[in-house]
Amino acid sequence: MTENDKLVGTWKLVSVSSTTETGTRNQTPYGLGPVGYLTYTADGRMSSVISYGGREPLSFGRTGAAQMEEQAEAFKTFFAYAGRYTLSNDQVIHHVEVSSIQNFVNKDQVRTIRFEGERIALVTPPMVVNGEIQTVELIWQRL
Repeated sequence: MTENDKLVGTWKLVSVSSTTETGTRNQTPYGLGPVGYLTYTADGRMSSVISYGGREPLSFGRTGAAQMEEQAEAFKTFFAYAGRYTLSNDQVIHHVEVSSIQNFVNKDQVRTIRFEGERIALVTPPMVVNGEIQTVELIWQRL
């Protein structure tokens, strides 16, 4: 079985943690109990969605600033993208074609990958999370 064969399938988010440059670890960079799915296909396509934990439902019938605040919070706490991927050694590279954050389109999202049985761990390079430079580790369980 090739590494790519081990990656193909759908994965459910198990946990997320982040580590700052000083080594401080945070178990809730996406709120308590985030939910996500990650799919890799044999023909080189991928998609990912993550919903932060603790999201509030939108109220209907609100207008004006209150409605805009709710929509902004909903956008800020949900992330999705899709495109092609390549797997090389200990890295998976997501070549983003569509994203809830337009700035990611036509960019590569590089992740260090570790295979751990029926789980994978994806680790981001250092990036700004909640105003601090951090690396984020996402653990995914095969469905």
